Amino acid sequence: MGQIGDILMGITKDFRGMSEVAILEKRKLPAGWRWVRLGEICEIIAGQSPPGSTYRKTPEGLPFFQGKADFGRKHPVARTWCIAPTKIASAGDILISVRAPVGPTNIADQECCIGRGLAAIRPGNQADRDFVLATLKLYESNIVELGSGSTFSAIKREHLEFFEVPLPPLAEQKRIVAILNEQMAAVEKARTAAEAQLQTAKTLPAAYLREVFNSPEAQKWPKKSFGDLVDNFDGKRVPVKVEDRRTKKGPFPYYGASGIIDYVDSYLFEGEYLLIGEDGANLVMRSSPIAFKATGKFWVNNHAHVVRPRNGVSIEYLIYFFAATDLKPYVTGAAQPKLTQRDLNAIQIPVSSPEVHQYFLVKLSEKIDAAEKLKNQMDEQLAAITGLPSALLRKAFDGEL
Repeated sequence: MGQIGDILMGITKDFRGMSEVAILEKRKLPAGWRWVRLGEICEIIAGQSPPGSTYRKTPEGLPFFQGKADFGRKHPVARTWCIAPTKIASAGDILISVRAPVGPTNIADQECCIGRGLAAIRPGNQADRDFVLATLKLYESNIVELGSGSTFSAIKREHLEFFEVPLPPLAEQKRIVAILNEQMAAVEKARTAAEAQLQTAKTLPAAYLREVFNSPEAQKWPKKSFGDLVDNFDGKRVPVKVEDRRTKKGPFPYYGASGIIDYVDSYLFEGEYLLIGEDGANLVMRSSPIAFKATGKFWVNNHAHVVRPRNGVSIEYLIYFFAATDLKPYVTGAAQPKLTQRDLNAIQIPVSSPEVHQYFLVKLSEKIDAAEKLKNQMDEQLAAITGLPSALLRKAFDGEL
């Protein structure tokens, strides 16, 4: 990560093991700093929801933000408007979520109406807005605790007004903010790059599979219809009502069109089978695997085909094939996509000799494992980058910037 990696190594070394509680209890501040109540340096405006009859779904009146669900990365995103606002936040105000979840922040980029899920924080002449925002981010977990005693996690305006924060002189606030902004820009640049690398890593398995199945060698393999390579057990699927499943004994998994949902229910199959989604948007969108292995005891509803390979073809090979194959030509129905047994059986699958079959399985497995390892590395890198802002803030509030 270059410069970001150097920042990460230096900061995490200084702050490894330090908890948020420890920071809050560390009452000693750098010279010239003091503890103040947030209400002393900021005006707190509690949100209030206007009558529903004043809401609009098209731009009319002021943008209306009701809670964290309206937040973007930095500024809220307008989805609703209000023609008779009761509580108004100004452009530049800090918006903080005061109802579950408590603590997340955004900055209002325009005048707006705020509902009871938000409060606006408007710094006075003693506080820099961005410094206050950094303070709220640093102490977010402590702000959350203010509402932990209620049944529904929420905090009041008084909680925020009496919440103590460290405050350096205004010039020092601005100096710290300038450094933070510079370093945060580098962090954001690294985050964007890491996210792009992660998305690329996620596409590698499918790319590897297409590379293999579209290779000149694979193109020479004889093709057989799917129906000639498997035994189909769809006729043995016996749907069980939800209320009946809950009264049966044995915690066996329940398989549907695109994955597993755990229920306590009866089972119909036992052994090792290949399940392939029969209907649903996943056939086209492919947001999750379309084919997967089921083993042991399990029950299958009527949204997944149940087959067992034969003629020397493995379940793993077929899973790879379906992961690399566009099923749109075999799917019928626009509103409710469906892969019928007849259309599934007609799909042509390249089949090599047992020796070549095993060789390609090994190669595919190696490539998929390598892609998964890369994805995990990108996940870890992104997690490390995501943790940098907090580490930088802690460093700043210990007077080390």
